[in-house]
Amino acid sequence: MSGPQITTLANGLRVVTDRVEHVETVSVGVWVGAGTRCESKEINGVAHLLEHMAFKGTERRSARDIAEEIEAVGGHLNAHTAREHTAYYAKVLKDDTALAVDILADILQNSVFDPEEISRERSVVLQEIGQAIDTPDDIIFDHFQATAYPEQPLGRPVLGTAEVVGTMPRDVLIGYQQGHYVAGEMVLAASGNLHHEELVSQAETVFANLRSEKRPAFEKADYQGGEYREARDLEQVHIALGFKGHAIGDADFYPLMVMSNLLGGGMSSRLFQEIREQRGLVYSIHSFNASYSDDGMLGIYAGTGEREVAELIPVLCDQIAGLADSVMEIEVARSRAQLKASLLMGLESTGARCEQLAQHLLVFGRILGVEEISRRMDGVDLAAVQRVARTVFASRPTLAVMGPLAQVERLDAVAGRLAA
Repeated sequence: MSGPQITTLANGLRVVTDRVEHVETVSVGVWVGAGTRCESKEINGVAHLLEHMAFKGTERRSARDIAEEIEAVGGHLNAHTAREHTAYYAKVLKDDTALAVDILADILQNSVFDPEEISRERSVVLQEIGQAIDTPDDIIFDHFQATAYPEQPLGRPVLGTAEVVGTMPRDVLIGYQQGHYVAGEMVLAASGNLHHEELVSQAETVFANLRSEKRPAFEKADYQGGEYREARDLEQVHIALGFKGHAIGDADFYPLMVMSNLLGGGMSSRLFQEIREQRGLVYSIHSFNASYSDDGMLGIYAGTGEREVAELIPVLCDQIAGLADSVMEIEVARSRAQLKASLLMGLESTGARCEQLAQHLLVFGRILGVEEISRRMDGVDLAAVQRVARTVFASRPTLAVMGPLAQVERLDAVAGRLAA
């Protein structure tokens, strides 16, 4: 392994590879720097529906052909939509890399958007939306996001709403693809047993029809916080509590990661030990760091019983409010070690390598090496964690709760506990 190689084609498409000689496979995909943040309220869900439609037939292949060709060589083809990107990717044996790239190029440039297929796929996505609504520990995060970023693209659900998706016309899909699937905002990334020059040569041919443009800039994020409450007849109360965090490129991004991990990232974390192990108030509790190109959130999720929630919230607030003054160097060291180990273990997967290459290019315009990330992680000391804890937890909270709510405190009461 000699490290990643990057070539920018004449149309602006970036091709990046990371050769891993000792494997027999290749993970390859196209990451598009456009997702839900590129949608207005009137077309919310178009990025996700477009991702579905990419597999529903091109000028050269039917939907069945796409599935059969990749599976005939034992490969896998998939995609996902996020708030700032959409990804299409495959994993194949090394000798079938060219086929995977050809299929990816075909579905991203030559989809026909057959009206009957659109109608069927709208129904599939509506079922997906319905399933999310029926899953409280899933849909709570959509309400959490919408409360933190109200009336903004960053706050809208990735799946969209049934009202919009159910009537979305064909020309909206085509218009979104033409405006956002442009070479300057796309990365072709691959990791595994392949040669960079061969991939570049093929990309110059199969992606020749991409337009050399940039997509419109994201609307600036404006974290506001607030409260969402939904009474439901459930066995558990689902709680998401969050605060304004940091963007991916911020100097305090790594201290925030270390702090989030020691607070609620594993079995040795403060929240797991105090709230689950010592008090038995939850089955599931964890913290998470949702960082974007220009903003971010630190969040905590917990699911608890109707009786237990009255004890849970004060204990949770105590853990948060007291963190800056009580955190110890041994916790910071353990959290750093966990995060570095997770990074290195993840790089044993060609799929993870491939995704990291693409995301780094989309966000930073360059690849952050393992040594650089490790250096930044090692630079997080006790003082940095204390500083980030004080600033993050001083922001206005976001509280989203769902379930039996009689014993759930209002946001003002929670904010008061955090400020005490």
